[in-house]
Amino acid sequence: MADQSSFGWLSVGLKKAKPFLAMVSLQFGYAGMYIITIIALKKGMSHYILSVYRHVIAFLIMAPFALVLERKVRPKLTLPIFLRIMALGLLEPVLDQNLYNVGMTYTSATMGATFVNMLPAVTFILAMIFRLEKVNVKKFHSVAKVIGTVITVMGAMVMTLYTGPAIHFIKSAGAIHHGNTTESDKHNHFIGILLLFGSICSWSGFFILQSFTLKKYPAELSLTALVCLVGAVEGAVVSLIFERDMSVWKVGFNSKFVAIAYSGVVCSGIAYYVQGVVIRERGPVFLTSFSPLCMIITATLGAIVLKELIHLGSILGAILIVIGLYTVVWGKSKDTKSTSEESIMTKDIGKNQELPIVDHGGIIDGPVKILKIPAADNIRSDSIVSK
Repeated sequence: MADQSSFGWLSVGLKKAKPFLAMVSLQFGYAGMYIITIIALKKGMSHYILSVYRHVIAFLIMAPFALVLERKVRPKLTLPIFLRIMALGLLEPVLDQNLYNVGMTYTSATMGATFVNMLPAVTFILAMIFRLEKVNVKKFHSVAKVIGTVITVMGAMVMTLYTGPAIHFIKSAGAIHHGNTTESDKHNHFIGILLLFGSICSWSGFFILQSFTLKKYPAELSLTALVCLVGAVEGAVVSLIFERDMSVWKVGFNSKFVAIAYSGVVCSGIAYYVQGVVIRERGPVFLTSFSPLCMIITATLGAIVLKELIHLGSILGAILIVIGLYTVVWGKSKDTKSTSEESIMTKDIGKNQELPIVDHGGIIDGPVKILKIPAADNIRSDSIVSK
């Protein structure tokens, strides 16, 4: 009995930990993508073509799973749902990724990952506007979500506005970013920041719309495949408009191909599916609250692989971001617990509402069931009592 009880507790613990483990793993996946992508972009890869090929690969991988595993549960694809899918394909595969990749080339991989820390704040604001998140000022755990979001934004602002001295954890000879900057570099840096902010707004809008779409179309694999397909088509149209040189479509077996394959499999196919599952279970704010971890991982990999310098401002900002992250996650966990307790109480109240049966003046003891009969021609569907 003890072993069975322990196994039960372990099973429950793993089930509760799944969303956390999934999101942490996803941040490592995104961090790897940022490093590989910026290497490919600096070697002449077109960000438009990268986005198109990335989603073609993601569609080819996810479509078979969607066709087989969701053939019995896939809802009908109506016109309103298809229009939402088209909007999803525009927001994330086209706008977010192209704005982000250009902004990252104007700044750095670390700065790009840093701006992702704005994602929880922007998503939280949009979720409040569309009533996907509620804040009860009378409950501390609810206010903690707001406090955590503010702390996260403060950390991101510290990393953006305060540089500080460089911290030489490793040898930085040949670093990409040097101390002397020209006016042109500053101008490009400012443009890069604006583009990164625009990408974050598009990404947040994607999560909000994805949350609404899943309520009407609860098939994560199928939705992932369709978003990738539509995003690839829309991205191809945009690429043909802005890239007149057809040679940019040619990709060999090099760093460009690695960037396409990795981002397509991990960060489009798998990521869209995992995000859909987590959004349906915990909501978009919980999902985006893990994005600050990606910045820390990317900054470390950027220093090792790309020889990017790590400054004091980045470290101080990272500390604030981690504090904000855990504050938001704690508040969300209390929200989930409160919702579960209210659901259990509602079920218990429903079970305890037993009606007595009166039989010729006498009362028959014992529980009774409430049954319903389907409506017939002239018979109204009412509840009847049976023992």
